[in-house]
Amino acid sequence: MEKLIPVINKLQDVFNAVGGEKIDLPQITVVGSQSSGKSSVLEHVVGRDFLPRGSGIVTRRPLILQLINIPQVQDPQGTEWGEFLHKPNTRFYDFDKIRQEIEVDTDRIAGHRGISPEPIRLRIYSPNVLNLTLVDLPGVTKIAVDKQDVNLPKKIEELILSYISNPNAIILAVTAANTDMANSDGILLAKRVDPEGYRTIGVLTKIDIMDRGTDAVDMLMGKVIPLRLGFVGVVNRSQADINAGKPIREALKSEKTYFLNHPLYRGIASRLGTEYLSKLLNRLLMSHIKDSLPELKAKITSMMNTAQSEMESYGDPMYEGKGSMGAALLNVIHKFSEDYCNAIDGRLSELATNELYGGARINFIFTEIYTKCINGISLNDAVSLNDILTAIKNTTGPRAALFVPEESFETLVKSQIKRLEEPSLQCVELVYDELKRIVGQLELKELQRFATLRRRLVEVVHNLLNNCRDPTRKMINNLISIERSYINTSHKDFIGGSGAMSKMFENMSRNPQQLQPNMARPNPVVSSPNLPPNAMNPALQRGGPAGFGGGPAGFGGGPAGFGAPPSGFGGHSVPRLGQMPQSIHTIGQQTEKERFETELIQNLISSYFDIVRKNISDCVPKSIMHFLVNTSKVNIRNELVKSLYKEELFEELLEENPEMANRRKACKEMLDALTKANEVLLEVRDFNLSLSLP
Repeated sequence: MEKLIPVINKLQDVFNAVGGEKIDLPQITVVGSQSSGKSSVLEHVVGRDFLPRGSGIVTRRPLILQLINIPQVQDPQGTEWGEFLHKPNTRFYDFDKIRQEIEVDTDRIAGHRGISPEPIRLRIYSPNVLNLTLVDLPGVTKIAVDKQDVNLPKKIEELILSYISNPNAIILAVTAANTDMANSDGILLAKRVDPEGYRTIGVLTKIDIMDRGTDAVDMLMGKVIPLRLGFVGVVNRSQADINAGKPIREALKSEKTYFLNHPLYRGIASRLGTEYLSKLLNRLLMSHIKDSLPELKAKITSMMNTAQSEMESYGDPMYEGKGSMGAALLNVIHKFSEDYCNAIDGRLSELATNELYGGARINFIFTEIYTKCINGISLNDAVSLNDILTAIKNTTGPRAALFVPEESFETLVKSQIKRLEEPSLQCVELVYDELKRIVGQLELKELQRFATLRRRLVEVVHNLLNNCRDPTRKMINNLISIERSYINTSHKDFIGGSGAMSKMFENMSRNPQQLQPNMARPNPVVSSPNLPPNAMNPALQRGGPAGFGGGPAGFGGGPAGFGAPPSGFGGHSVPRLGQMPQSIHTIGQQTEKERFETELIQNLISSYFDIVRKNISDCVPKSIMHFLVNTSKVNIRNELVKSLYKEELFEELLEENPEMANRRKACKEMLDALTKANEVLLEVRDFNLSLSLP
């Protein structure tokens, strides 16, 4: 039974050596105010002076004190000694030097005035102690003094709560009997984490110096503050005894005599004093450990499984020979290539459920981004009726066309088809970026381990995607050029059924007058504002209705000849033509024929543009899938092998990430510690404990 506490001590040492996840081990935590006599209680339990003393906050780091009972040994240096975990294999037989080491190590970590949660671990071997694990915590203080941090009281409180919140911790709440119990700092803190008092022991100190006429009987009997584990009264050395150097052994004898001879306490003397407190703590701790063992075993087993899985994810620490390196490299290339293809095809073992991933995002580009953009291209945004009329006039040249010229239709429709090229090329870039995104999101455990290999893999795949992107862009350009190179006016959707040509003939049959030539066109608007009012219409100038200067048909009066005087008949002057403007725009009121022609061309362009748009919106995604996506899937493995599987690159590519090596080392240490902890727990599997608490 006495082996239980050393088992917990071993576990504490094991987990302290490697750090890692915190395990709440059973232990006794000592809390109280600075003036409660906390240090004296611990020294009486140990039987030796070893704790720092002084004014203000003396305990500034948790002290985990492991008391180990040993048989009486014949050692010329002494029968009792201490060992610090931060100084292994160094025995301190002089307990004054133990005190000095505590002070030095406290200053080393916490400075001269601060506190630190990092514990000091001290193990004391003695035939005069019972097996115990105690944690001495900084005393509760209300205000910071002596240039200390103003937040020091709050930090101390948080530090204490971090230890006593452990459900496996027994709380030793130390309170001076000559103070108001209702305001006991130790009791108040204990109630915050153990309101029912199931794991709190109250310790009353300074019973011998209570005011005359007062006693602690009601407090010791639990009538003032009920605790399931009760209260224990102790009598410590006074400051005068400490100054006089009174040994603790004599102080313990004086304590026992005091309780046996006191008229109020002698009836319960067997349940008072430091000796009883030590035995009670020993039994309580062993009972607590016994109750905690199943939970500890289950938690350690779970942590072992987790650590083992993590260790396997890091792989072997090293490879032997070029052959094993090559096999490892091929394995990584195979997994990377397979995951790339599976990410596109939607066959990854772990698919995200909160957002689209991989190939689903490519489909989103095709259906939601590209197709909507193509369908949103409007003919009216780029070509107005005046633009169409201008094109018609430009294609007829110096003649006035009787019918709508075909050249104007082809010119305009080709310019509209050209507008589909840029969105299609942008679609290529979006898919290209998405494939690069997939490559960046592939998180193989081997790639986390080999940083250089990951970087080179990404470079090779990016080069592959670049090489696939250029033919894809060229294919898109060719698709647009193909559509522009031949305007197929015989297309069934263009001429048959509800096509544009059918609508045109139907409209002509309803309005035959629109086919008649109409030469009364609106005056073009020119860019030269200085022309005379009738400069562009000679018929409105002075003179005869058909000639210049009054002649019926000639110039200067001759019937049909040229050579008349410049002044014409009757002495009238010959009109002069205005200057040709720099640019002429066809705006103004259109005739019925012009309106018919422009609307007809507009309908024809819209109809044919819809045909081409359908073709392009169907062919572009197919081209991207063939030339970019599928080609990269087919060639990725071969490209990686060709570029990386070279014997001279094995060591460079498989050079392990230092961070990953450190993580494997830490994981191995934790796994070893957990294995050792499991072995330690197996030492007590056959224990048959039957403990009875007083």
